[in-house]
Amino acid sequence: MKGSIRAGMGSPKLGGVQLAILNSRLQGIVLRMANTLLRSGRSGVLNTAKDFSCSVMTSSGELFAMAESLPIHVMSGHLLGRTLIELQPHLERGDAFLNNSPYHGNTHPADHSILVPVIDDNGVHRFTMMAKGHQADCGNSQPTTYHGQAKDVYEEGALIFPAVRIQRDYRDVVDIIRMCEARIRVPEQWRGDYLAELGAARIGERQLLALGAEVGWDTLDAFTQSWFDYSEQKMIATIRGLSSGKATARSAHDPLPGMSEGIPVRADVEVDAEAATITVDLRDNLECQPFGLNLSEATSYGAALIGVFNGISDDVPINSGSFRRVRVHLGENCMVGVPRHPASCSVATTNIADRVANAVQRAIAMIGEGMGRAEAGLVIPPGGAVVSGIDPRHGGAPFVNQVILPGITGGQPLLTPTVG
Repeated sequence: MKGSIRAGMGSPKLGGVQLAILNSRLQGIVLRMANTLLRSGRSGVLNTAKDFSCSVMTSSGELFAMAESLPIHVMSGHLLGRTLIELQPHLERGDAFLNNSPYHGNTHPADHSILVPVIDDNGVHRFTMMAKGHQADCGNSQPTTYHGQAKDVYEEGALIFPAVRIQRDYRDVVDIIRMCEARIRVPEQWRGDYLAELGAARIGERQLLALGAEVGWDTLDAFTQSWFDYSEQKMIATIRGLSSGKATARSAHDPLPGMSEGIPVRADVEVDAEAATITVDLRDNLECQPFGLNLSEATSYGAALIGVFNGISDDVPINSGSFRRVRVHLGENCMVGVPRHPASCSVATTNIADRVANAVQRAIAMIGEGMGRAEAGLVIPPGGAVVSGIDPRHGGAPFVNQVILPGITGGQPLLTPTVG
C-alpha cells in the first residue's frame, strides 16, 4: 500500500485509483471515530440517538471528510476550523479545544465540539479532527438543552466556550473540567460524553498521523487539493445539467408567544447552469427575536447547503470542494443569518433550520422539472423531547436526557459520503 499511493516529490498529481484509495482511508478514519463515540457515549443522546458527528478539516479549516453525520453539524465545519485558527494561533501536538459558541462558528450551545489539531513531527499543523456531540445538559437555566423561551443567552444560561483549550500536552485543563462539572446538572454523565468525544478525536489524530507517516504529507497535501478539485468538477457537471432560473420559496414555523402569525422564512434561490453556481440568499428574513429559536451562522449556512444537496444528484462528494459552487448570503443580526450577541440560539439546529432547508429545496424544485424536493417533516417531533427531574431511586439525584422514539422524520438524513 505504501509504495502504491505515495506520490513522488516531483509528481504530486495523483491518479484516480490513488484518489479513491486515499478517500476510503480517510473515510475509514472518520468512521472509526464515530464508532468510538457511539460505543462509549454515556448519555442516550449519543449512544442511542446518535446525535453526534465526526469530521476532518484541513489546516485552513475546510471540510474534508465526514462519517455518517448529521448535515446540520458538519456542513458548516469550516467556520469551526477557521475560528480555531483565529482564536488559537499557536497550536501544539497534544492540544484539544472545546467550542460550543454559536457566535464563534459552532451550531448551538448544546453541541460541544472537540477540536484536535493534527501536528506533524516538524510542528506543522496538517489537519483538524472534530468530534461534536449534543449534550443532555449544557448548564441552561432550565433543565433542558432546548430553551426556546430564553429571551437572550443570559436567560438561556448555558456555559459558552469559544474554542477554549481543554487539553494541553494530552492532559485535561482541569479548570475547564471543574467549570463544567460545577454547572451541569449531570456532571458524571457529561464527563463520560466528554471522554467519548475526546477519545474519538484522539483516535482520529493517531490514525491520521500514521497515514501521514505511511504515505507522506506531500502526498496527503496533493490528495487534498485533487479531491477538492474533483468534487468541484462533479458539482459543476451536476449544476450544468440543471435548468437555470430564480425562485422564491417561503415556509413558516408554528406560532409562538409574541409571534401569533408564526415565524416566516424566505429563501431566494438562483441556479445558473452556465456559470455552474447555485446562490441562496437568506437576507430577507426577520431580525433576531427575543427567544431561543434564532439560528447561528453555522446552522443558517448549514441549512442552506442541506436544501441545495437535497435538491441535486446524490453522487456529488460533500466537502469544501463542491461547496465552492454554492454562494450563501446571510444577513447580520437576523434569525436566519449571523446572530449578534446576546441573541439566544438555543434551538438553532432544528425548528427554523428545518424550515430554511425546506424552503431552499422547494425553491430549486420550482426552477425546473426533476430538481429539488418537496417540503419534508419536522426533524424533532414530540418523540424527541427532553425529560428531566429528580430520581428518588438514587438519593434524589437529578437526571436530564433526551428521549428518542422511532418514527422521527425530516429533511436531515445522515450523510453517507460518496466514495469514488
